[in-house]
This record gives sequence, C-alpha cells and structure tokens, in this order.
Amino acid sequence: MNFDLPHEIQSIIETTRHFAKVEIVPKINAFEDSREFPYTLIQKMGEAGFFGAAFPEELGGTNAGFLAIAAISEELSRLSPEFGYAMNMQAMTCPFTIYNWGTEEQISRYVPDLISGKKIGMFALSESGGGSDAAGAMQTKAMRDGDVYRLNGSKQWITFADVCDTGILFAKTDSSAGYRGITAFIVEPKIYQGFTAKPISMSGLSNVLCSNSVYLDDFVVPVKNRIGNEGEGFKIAMNALEYGRLTVSARSVGLAQACFEHSISYANERIIRGKPIGHYQMIQHLIADMAVNIDAARLLVERTGSFMDQGKKSSRATSRAKYVAVNAAKHAAASAAEIFAGYALADEYPIKKFTAYVNMLAVGEGTPNVQRVLIAEDALGIKDANRHPIRNRLRK
Repeated sequence: MNFDLPHEIQSIIETTRHFAKVEIVPKINAFEDSREFPYTLIQKMGEAGFFGAAFPEELGGTNAGFLAIAAISEELSRLSPEFGYAMNMQAMTCPFTIYNWGTEEQISRYVPDLISGKKIGMFALSESGGGSDAAGAMQTKAMRDGDVYRLNGSKQWITFADVCDTGILFAKTDSSAGYRGITAFIVEPKIYQGFTAKPISMSGLSNVLCSNSVYLDDFVVPVKNRIGNEGEGFKIAMNALEYGRLTVSARSVGLAQACFEHSISYANERIIRGKPIGHYQMIQHLIADMAVNIDAARLLVERTGSFMDQGKKSSRATSRAKYVAVNAAKHAAASAAEIFAGYALADEYPIKKFTAYVNMLAVGEGTPNVQRVLIAEDALGIKDANRHPIRNRLRK
C-alpha cells in the first residue's frame, strides 16, 4: 500500500487506473488479433498526459514529475503490461534524452509530438554482441559525409523500431576511441532510407508492442540531428538509462502487484480438502513474502522518483530500485505459478503472460547481475555510483 504520497499523485494513479480499464483492457486483444499497432491508444495516452509528466507545460507536458512517471508506469503495467513499453519510449529514454541533451530547436521540433503520442519513439543502443555494453561491444558506425552521416550496422531488442517516427540511436564516429568514440543521433526512419526493422518473435509477449532487430545500410542522418558533440554519446546513453531504470523498476512493481492480486483471489477461491488453499501455511508463506517484497520495491522506486524530482543524484538509487524491483517481480511470478499450479500455464489466467513480461524487464536497462556489480562496487568504494554529474533539465 502506498503511504504519504501527495494527493496529486494519488489522483494520477486513479486516472491511470480508470483509463486502463476503459480504454486499454477491453481493446488490446483486437489489436493483437489484427497485428495492428495501437496508434489510437498511444495517442489517447499522450492526450491524457501520461507521457508528459516529466516535461514543462510549454512543451505540452504537465510538470507532474518523476514520482508521477513511476506511479503511471506501475499502474499501467499492473493492468496491461504491454503498454509499459510506451512509458520508456514515449515518456523517458527517447523524448527525455532529447529534452535533456538536445538543442532548443531539436527540443521544440521533436519532444511535443512524442509526449503527445502523435509520433512514436524508440531508443536504439543495444547490439547483438553485447546488449547495452556501449563501451566495449558497439559495432555500428557513423561516417560524416558533408551535411549528413551515413550509418551502417545493426541494433537488437529495439522496442517500437518497426513503427518509429523519431528515435535516439547511438553509433561510433571514431572506432579507435572506445566509448569516447560514441555519438548520439536523432533518427527519423520514415523519412530517410537505409533503415529496416524486423519484429522479434517472443512467446507470451505482445505481437504489436514489440522489440525488433534493426539493420542500417547507409542510413542517412542529417548533421543537425546529432545530439551534442561527436564522442559525447556514452555519457548521454548512461544518463538516459538512469531515467529508463525508473520506469522499468516501476513496471516491475506493477507486474509483481498483479501477480500478488491474482494469487490472493485464486487462493481464496480454490478449494482443497474442504477449505480455500489460502488457509494452508505453505500458501500463506508465499503470499507474505510477496507482500513485503512488493512494499520494499515500491518504496525504493518512490524514493528514486523523489530524488529525481528534487534534482538529487540518483544513480545509486536507480540501481538498487531496479535490482530489488526485478527480484520482487521474479519472486511474485514464481510464487503465483506455485499457487496456480497447472492453471498457471492456462491462457484462462494471466500468470504465463506476467512471467514473460517479468523476464523481459529483468534484462531491460541492465540485468540483475549488472546491477549487482554496480551496487557492490559502489558499496566497496571501487566506483562511486553517484560519480556522474546530474543531468536533469527539468530540475535545474
């Protein structure tokens, strides 16, 4: 249970819940059956202000802040985890990177359409050889050719790439400089040739709100679409992932809460030897652990959102929140599977679906093992997790 949240955040949660129940849950299956991307629902989410919480009003945002972003992300994922993706692509990693690092012209040109849902965003960092290891594994190259760059290479696990209008993409402008050779670009796949995206088939996940393999063949990006200077891409990417971890952590809590609620309902209804299975201690142990794990994860996520709203350094908080939230979601999904037993595999119940999304979120914005390393190195004094300067334009 949330406590001590501002009244406006509680109102945002209630608005999100109502929207999801009325606009998303009854309609998503039709889009899945037709394999049609739900543009209308994304735009309605934008019009409702879900994507603009971390943006000022002059750009079409609500200036509600990062705690609001966390609350929206959790509630959406609790009720319809497919749409949790949109909170990264339309509210954080794509538009907020432009807002945080772009020029005034880039911000005014791209951000309002992304947070309103009129344009679809993406964030293309990962590659097949090394996930998010931009420092060591990036192979995609960008060569300057007059007023444009020509990009060649590939990206992997890029959400919404098949429908993207405006995206952030990272490539090496200097292959010999390691992470110092990475540059960030604003890309427009529907305008310039050389960009191909192919959806990745993943059982249990959405067929239309999905991740993709991306192939770049002399893909053109105007020089004016570069974000920052050549070689600044790595710090831009690391900063972007920090905000992405907020939404991924909150989405994990939402999935854990969904598993918890369905488990309680089933445990009160399923009768074994004359009484509900919730009366048996083995089931009670699972429920109790789920309850406290979710509370702990939610508090860490809310702390992270609060830090961001105050303009405090939050790298340490985001790593810990992400690690605990994913573990809470994994435990909740596994516990739900035990409680539902064979019915956890049946399409009649959503446990299989929740488990698939938990597994997906576990690797997003850094796997649990990556977070462990970051947390341990910070605690041991090897690398200060909060060593990077704050980059939060909303809270200057």
